[in-house]
Amino acid sequence: MSKSDNNSGLVYSTDSGRMCPDCRQPLAGCLCKQQARALALAKGDGVVRVSRETKGRGGKAVTLVRGLQLDDAALAALGKQIRTACGSGGTVKDGVIEVQGDHCDRVLALLVAAGHKAKRAGG
Repeated sequence: MSKSDNNSGLVYSTDSGRMCPDCRQPLAGCLCKQQARALALAKGDGVVRVSRETKGRGGKAVTLVRGLQLDDAALAALGKQIRTACGSGGTVKDGVIEVQGDHCDRVLALLVAAGHKAKRAGG
């Protein structure tokens, strides 16, 4: 088996630039990442988990919200609503809402009031 048989695929095109190795489409038109994200959202069990974490944050507590099956825009909007209700900062990274401080009880109440099936996770 020659090297060209193993790696036979277009990597770069002068017309469209870099190509996706999976679907062989230009990266600008590639849908692989969107499909993988949609598949990951569908795999959840429908339970939103709220936990408190201090690991890797210099001893400062952060409230994490995992398991929300929302798209990126809706997740960002809910994150903003939660941060405003808690009166603290935070961010949304990789489908996880992070709120600075220990606000587990307040976040749980807010999620249940919004109609999500939420529970406390961790210690």
